[in-house]
Amino acid sequence: MAKLGQLWKILTRQKSNDGVEEESKLARVLNLFDLTALGVGSTLGLAIYVLAGSVAYNIAGPAVTLSFLIAGIASAFAGICFAEFAARVPKAGSAYTYSYITVGEFVAFTIGWNLILEYVIGTASVASGLSRYIDSLMDNKMSHYFQNFLSINVGFLGRYPDFLAFAMVLLLTVLLSFGVKESSFLNNIFTSLNLLTISIVIIAGSIYADSNNWSLAAENVPGGFGKGGFMPFGFAGVMAGAAKCFYGFVGFDCIVTTGEEAINPRRNIPLAIVISLIIIFLSYFGVSTVLTMMLPYYNQNPHAPFPTAFESVNATAIKWIVTVGAVFALCASLLGAMFPMPRILYAMANDGVLFNKLSAVNNRTQTPLLATIVCGIFASVMALLFDVNQLIDMMSIGTLMAYTIVAICVVVLRYEDEFKSGRNDSGELLHVCASTLLRQSLNLGLYECPNILSSAVTKIAMVLFAIICAIWCTLHKIFEVDSTPGLVLSSTAATALVLIMISIAIQPVAKVELSFKVPLVPLVPCLSVFTNLYLMSLLDAYTWIRFLIWIALGYAIYFLYGVRNSKQKSNGVPVTIVRERRHHLGLDPDLKTYISNDRNVI
Repeated sequence: MAKLGQLWKILTRQKSNDGVEEESKLARVLNLFDLTALGVGSTLGLAIYVLAGSVAYNIAGPAVTLSFLIAGIASAFAGICFAEFAARVPKAGSAYTYSYITVGEFVAFTIGWNLILEYVIGTASVASGLSRYIDSLMDNKMSHYFQNFLSINVGFLGRYPDFLAFAMVLLLTVLLSFGVKESSFLNNIFTSLNLLTISIVIIAGSIYADSNNWSLAAENVPGGFGKGGFMPFGFAGVMAGAAKCFYGFVGFDCIVTTGEEAINPRRNIPLAIVISLIIIFLSYFGVSTVLTMMLPYYNQNPHAPFPTAFESVNATAIKWIVTVGAVFALCASLLGAMFPMPRILYAMANDGVLFNKLSAVNNRTQTPLLATIVCGIFASVMALLFDVNQLIDMMSIGTLMAYTIVAICVVVLRYEDEFKSGRNDSGELLHVCASTLLRQSLNLGLYECPNILSSAVTKIAMVLFAIICAIWCTLHKIFEVDSTPGLVLSSTAATALVLIMISIAIQPVAKVELSFKVPLVPLVPCLSVFTNLYLMSLLDAYTWIRFLIWIALGYAIYFLYGVRNSKQKSNGVPVTIVRERRHHLGLDPDLKTYISNDRNVI
């Protein structure tokens, strides 16, 4: 039991977030415009030119606009949770750093390892998509040549080595190695051109728009394409479309990996997240509106909707503008996909849970040079050899799990006992047991300040909330919602989830001043947790198997190297303990004091 207790302490050891930031080795050069452009560029990739058409064609019809609205709201839940954490913890590492501070080292490593996978596959898939797009403009001559002379006959690999995608990732690696400001400048250009193209599409498309395409009669609709009208596939089609459209918003989280390279990160990162999400939603909503009004949804081309739509109205010039704009969009998306990857490696290596050499920062470029090179080689090999279409869904697991952990951490921190004194408002020592936890779940003591009991109730409640959500999402795939078992299950789960949120809401809240706070806590973070877990439940079994293999590799590295080399292993007495002791002695608890293990606190 003693060994298990020691292992638990190791897995749950946390980084302190005392508000005293050590000077970063990275260059603080990114302003609000740079951060917003990075979020927009990494998100509005090929999806802006393809997703609206593919979802409208046989999933949602003209109601794809509502699908984007629902997906945008779900993404906003995660976005504002990230924004609060960025206001609390302006450090490199995104959800990895956030979970390290609130949940502990093991969960943080899991999230960081997942994010590495997400960005590697994201970079490889965008590079492959850009290569195929350029190849299609050349009448597929490049792919035919390589398939004839260098074909690969392995099931899980690509049909041929994609040397163009390989070269583009390596070129981008060199660019990112030169400096963050230089790569950000190029991203700003690509993103601006992409937004200009989208604006032209919306304006030109509105000229050819016909509102009658939103109210087509059922008898005029071909078989297999629903019943016509605005929602030809019903509300179920809208929700199915929203699940697919959600992935069109993935990418804004790369903003929070720049915590040590952003100017005034506590203000600019939350602002950049909010602004970029607004721009992204307006772009998707505008594009899907004009597309479905220009052409009946059943005539859409799910692979290249805009060239087909503009060609159908003889707007050839606009068609080629869209084609060129898609290339710029993919370039910006490629840069945005790869930019966060070395920052995650840098943060994990800097904490000692990955190999320390990866935390080296080049004195001239002020970038994590070795981490950037390793990421570039890894992603370029993936783009060269693998059929990334088989791995795309693995991006979703890492992203959605990160979103879930961040939402949980927002609630935990909002109700956290800052001093961890184990005492109530009157200074009396509290005893943690089943009866006291039950009393505190109803806040019968009417405490005004968080304490060890209220913090424990919040943590237990969030774990129960996530478990019930996961069980409901799993059983929902077995029972139909409108069946008797489905209705009983849904009503029972909904009642339990509402009671849990009420129990959390009546707990005393930590009084911490931040530049940005999530509104309506715990409702918004809990909705984010539910949405993310529901979307994760839609992924297939093969995706989970590949994911578990990647996780097993990561855990082998952590237990063989990270546990022994973590900086938290040798850290001194946390500043929170110093604060708590000074607080009970009537001294200023916010004095910025650091001590080591061999000194006493007076």
